[in-house]
Amino acid sequence: MTPTDGRAPRPKRPAPDRAPEVANVRIRDVAERAGVSVGTVSNTINHPELVRSRTREAVQRAIRELGFVPNQQARVLTGASSQVIGLVVLDVVSPFFMEAARAVERAAQEAGHVVILCNSDNDPQKEAQLLQMLAAQRVRGALLTPASANANLDQDWIRARRLPMVFLDYQNSPEDCSVSVDDVAGARLAVAHLLSLGHEHVAFVGGGRGLRQHVERAQGAREAIAQAGLDPATALVEVSQTGLGIQDGLAAVQQLLEGKLPSGIFCGNDMMAFGVYRGLARAGVRVPDDVALVGYDDIDFAADWIVPLTSVRQPTDQLGYLAAQLLFEHSSGNAGHVHRQVVLQPELIIRSSSDPASRTRLESGAAAR
Repeated sequence: MTPTDGRAPRPKRPAPDRAPEVANVRIRDVAERAGVSVGTVSNTINHPELVRSRTREAVQRAIRELGFVPNQQARVLTGASSQVIGLVVLDVVSPFFMEAARAVERAAQEAGHVVILCNSDNDPQKEAQLLQMLAAQRVRGALLTPASANANLDQDWIRARRLPMVFLDYQNSPEDCSVSVDDVAGARLAVAHLLSLGHEHVAFVGGGRGLRQHVERAQGAREAIAQAGLDPATALVEVSQTGLGIQDGLAAVQQLLEGKLPSGIFCGNDMMAFGVYRGLARAGVRVPDDVALVGYDDIDFAADWIVPLTSVRQPTDQLGYLAAQLLFEHSSGNAGHVHRQVVLQPELIIRSSSDPASRTRLESGAAAR
């Protein structure tokens, strides 16, 4: 009702339980709503183990009701651990790294953290810039698959910035935490399989010149040939490409077709194997009738390729999940932490790209069921 004495109406006060605008909610608004001090709210957010359960529940309820979002950088300045980790990989388009990233994200979510995914493009300079940016953001730590030419990272720089790091799909040294796969053993499995089928002239198609994983896979191929009593100098053809994708596999086939085409081809990853298959098909070469083909990684659609691809399966999900857990352990500040180097074992999954009989066995099994 409008006053009749000529006085201006008094402004209405907001209802006491009305929430401030979410963008303007401050920590003291949460404290008022919960009936506690600002320090108690801060401890509930940053050090919940210090706050009694009933008080903690009241503060958390006020945070939900008001839509309060803590300032992560301010939290870190108080000594709280960041809830963000970095993940730097060679190629975010790679199905292998995408599967590993999903596992990292799952582990992070379970721990109440989020992941910043970064792509180094296998470039040491870009990698260094990304690590600098992550350190500047005061992330809790970083998972890193190093670029090919970066065998010796600047460890003094990393330690000076207190950036805990775990190597993913890469074993660096006993002074670092890492989770990797035994790529030498995986390659031995692949080439021994080709040799067991009677192929005595084999090619290894690798990518990312100098990339340690592919260097080790080439080493495993040579060891398998030597163990079979053959000379790697004559029984093995090594073709190296700059990249890791389908186009690199296509380019490798052009090189192989310039000489005597090996009857068995082992590729450093599945994407390159798909490119090799396409190149062979365009040249009228049949897989597996004329050339047996084996990949590496056993990505999701390897089994559904035009000719189902024999591949060395990496435990990719386990790789990413364990690496994230190891990073949380490493970055916990626990003085008793011991650096660990976890090495996982691969397995060979045989399909019809190398062994035509596998299709017959599969079809017979399906018919019997």
